[in-house]
Parts: sequence; C-alpha cells; structure tokens
Amino acid sequence: MVIGDGQYIKHLNRSLILNKIIESGKISRADLSKITGLNKATISVQVANLLDEELIVETREEHTAIGRRPIMLSINKAAAYFLGIDLDYHTITYFISDLQGNIVSEEIVENNKKDYQSVILSLTNKMKSYEKIYQIARYGLAKITIGVHGTVNRDQSIQFIPKFKWYNVDIKSDIESEISTDLSIENNANLSAYAENVFHYHESNNLLNILLSSGIGAGIILDGDLHKGYDGHAGEMGHMIIYPNDKPCTCGNHGCWELYSSEPVLTEAIEEIKGSSFTTEDVESLLRSKDEEIKDAAEHWIENIAIGVNNIVNLYNPETIVINSKLLSAYPGAIAHIKTQLKSSITQYHDIVLSTLGKRSSAVGACAMGIQTFLEVPQLQINLIKEA
Repeated sequence: MVIGDGQYIKHLNRSLILNKIIESGKISRADLSKITGLNKATISVQVANLLDEELIVETREEHTAIGRRPIMLSINKAAAYFLGIDLDYHTITYFISDLQGNIVSEEIVENNKKDYQSVILSLTNKMKSYEKIYQIARYGLAKITIGVHGTVNRDQSIQFIPKFKWYNVDIKSDIESEISTDLSIENNANLSAYAENVFHYHESNNLLNILLSSGIGAGIILDGDLHKGYDGHAGEMGHMIIYPNDKPCTCGNHGCWELYSSEPVLTEAIEEIKGSSFTTEDVESLLRSKDEEIKDAAEHWIENIAIGVNNIVNLYNPETIVINSKLLSAYPGAIAHIKTQLKSSITQYHDIVLSTLGKRSSAVGACAMGIQTFLEVPQLQINLIKEA
C-alpha cells in the first residue's frame, strides 16, 4: 500500500487503472480491482471520473452463460487523436492514431523543398489541416510529435540534421506559435525503439532498436526508459568506428560503422557487380531470390553489421535487439548469419529479431508517445496496432 499526499495517490491510481484498461482492451470493474489491488470503492470513483471525462466507455459483454452480462470498460478511442510525423529528406510521413493506438490515417508527401523555412511552412500548413479535421473529437488533435533524422537536444531543439544540413535550429519554437496543439520533437531512432517496446516487446525493459537505412541510428531503452545521454544525443551508433583510419566520414572521423553497413553500401556493391543502377526494390528482389552473383557482397555487408551489433551488445547488455532494415529483412537467414558472428563468451543477449513495423516505426512511435503524454501514464502497452 502506498502512503502519501492524497492528490498524488489519486493520480497514481488513475494512471494504474488507465494502463490496465489499455493493456486489456476490455476489462470489468471487478477484474480491474483484482489486477490493480485497488479496492472496489477506489475503482468505482476513478472509473466514474474517467467516464465523465469521456476517456473510457462502457459496453455489455455478449455471452450465453446464465447471469447478468458484465459491464466492460475500454478506452474511448474517438476521444482524442494524435499526429506522428517522420521528417525524412525525400518524404514526410504523417500518421494519425486514435486514443487506442489504431492508425486511422496514413499520408506520405514528397518533400521537394529542402530549405528550412519552406519545410517549416509545409509542416505547419499540414498540422493546421489535421487540427481542423479532428476538432470534432472531445479533445481534438491532442498531441503532435515530429521524428527527425538527426541529433535532438534535451530542450527539443535540433543540433544537427545531416541530410538537410540544418545546424542549431528550433523547429518546436518556430512552429508551435502557429498551431494550437502541443508539439514535441524527438529523434526518429528513439521513436522507433519506443514503438517496438509499446506495440511488441512489452516485457523487454532493456531493448536496442537499430535502424539501418541511408545511415544508422539506434534507440536505446534501459530499465524501461529511453536512454538519451547527457545532451540527448545517445544512439548515434552509425558513427562508431569499426575500421580505424579507413574511409573518411562526413562526421569528421574515419571508418564509421554506417560507411560499411548502411543500406546504400550494399546497393552500391551490387550495382558494381551487375554494372547497372538498382532501386531499393530491385535489390530486395535480388536478395530474396538468393542471386548467387551477389551472395558474397551481401554476406560481407551482413558481417560488417554483425561487428557493430557485437560492440553494442557488449556496451549495453540488452535483452532484445530489434533490427529495422528493408534489405536485411529481404535476405533469407540474415539474422542467423549475424548470430553466428557473435562468438564471444561474454556477448550476452536474449534475442535478435527483425522489425515488423518497418519504415512506419518512427511515425507510429510518435503517435504512441503522444498518447502516453496525453494520458499521463508512466508506461504504455498497446496490442491493437496494425502491422506493416
């Protein structure tokens, strides 16, 4: 039993009840009392408040057993909506989720303008449009979260986005005066790791999510919380040096991991072998078909990925490692091949898996982070997401 300030205890109880309703999907008052350990009177008062706030709804369970049909409680999914944005160089992805975590709208917009002011104007106009669409909900568009492919400071200002070559910009301040919805900025790899934890690996309090695309980034969950480091820049694993004094990197160092293990590296190697240009989809097709001509290049690429994974495992001792990569997912036996490279007796982990969320992970994570902030719950577990 927790002893303390009355309002604080009420808030804790409210968070606990909301968490259990979200996790369960549907649950009765009696089962809530059993699961939470709270007495029936506390459950009754808190549930009444949540019903008044229209955050939850009641339904009668359909069954054929003799007796009264139990009244079930579930999240009122239409009470509020959340906008998650993945701000990439060539495209901007906009996802809308309801309060239950279901993705109700997906929009991918080609990003043809690269200068800062043009992108900010585009983002702002799109946000205003979504605010108008969802204003009919009880809480409207309750939260917007933007995932950026760069380093985000703890105050949510941007230190650097390499592809755009934006240094020391403050997207949050430049946009929030133009919109009415609360806005947050987060690193895309952090959002991806958060999504994996919320929607799939609920029980893993120590999870590493590695994003392989044009570069490499990692989201780190340690003891149940996102690990951001001193300035908020933790997870820039692509700039871990694996071949000292080798290829020069745009970061200023030599031999960085992403110079050998990002997806364009494999594409370029295959183009050199085949003597022609290939799209990502072309490369995926070649990998799935086990094209013998590119086998050595693909396995060399995977071995370089394994070097970085080995270093990360030794640094963080994660329970679960999730790798998010279209090309790695296309290569049969890729994860098994990585595991064979982790030979050290001190390299310990529970499992290495491929992400099923794919490119959606950052935008989906942005929506979920908005839900957690809005509901003011310490942790979030959702089982209703539609996978890619």
